[in-house]
Amino acid sequence: MTKPSDILPPGLESLSIDRTSQTNKPRKSLGQDEFFELMVAQLKSQDPLKPLDSNEFIGQMAQFSTVTGIENMQNSISELAATFQSSQALQASTLVGRRVLVPGSQGVLPADGSLTAAAELPQSTGSLSANIYDTRGQLVRHLSLGAHQAGTVQFDWDGLMDNGQQAPAGTYSIGVTAAMNDETSALETLTSAQVESVTLGRGGAGMQLNLLGLGPVDVSRVRQLL
Repeated sequence: MTKPSDILPPGLESLSIDRTSQTNKPRKSLGQDEFFELMVAQLKSQDPLKPLDSNEFIGQMAQFSTVTGIENMQNSISELAATFQSSQALQASTLVGRRVLVPGSQGVLPADGSLTAAAELPQSTGSLSANIYDTRGQLVRHLSLGAHQAGTVQFDWDGLMDNGQQAPAGTYSIGVTAAMNDETSALETLTSAQVESVTLGRGGAGMQLNLLGLGPVDVSRVRQLL
């Protein structure tokens, strides 16, 4: 059970205050009304020859104000967090069904469809190439993409292999290279995928996009909406 001395400011625990009008429910904290009631009683009961030290009185007021301010701030933060999460959920709902570009070398070729990918080109090149590999690491298609300026270069693979046959639907790896400064350099690859669902972040975690064939990806990794 909480004792009066555990909740009263210094110097107030010895005061006698009428509480007949209050409920008998135990209190775990000192409310604002009770605090000011105690402060008034303290002023009325002080020894005229030894008045309450003003610094002590101001300190008690400041201490209570600080605690109250912290509680109000916590309530405001909680309300702000709830509003932010509602806004996040609304934004997330608009992403379901959309396709996004994310960093990665693996992409999903749908049945009777195409695979969209991209590469980050740090400078212009006269020769950009992309190689598509199956799950066994076998080269199935070489794409000559020609000359491009620096930036994000997007391209599509129609699903046809080098032998002219349609590749089966599934996951493929993509490697992109560019001729720069008299040498061939590998580039960062981006792949596209459809957003199946969204998982809202909790406990400080960010929002996760669940991509078809690729699994969960943090929303901060999305480079572009297609």
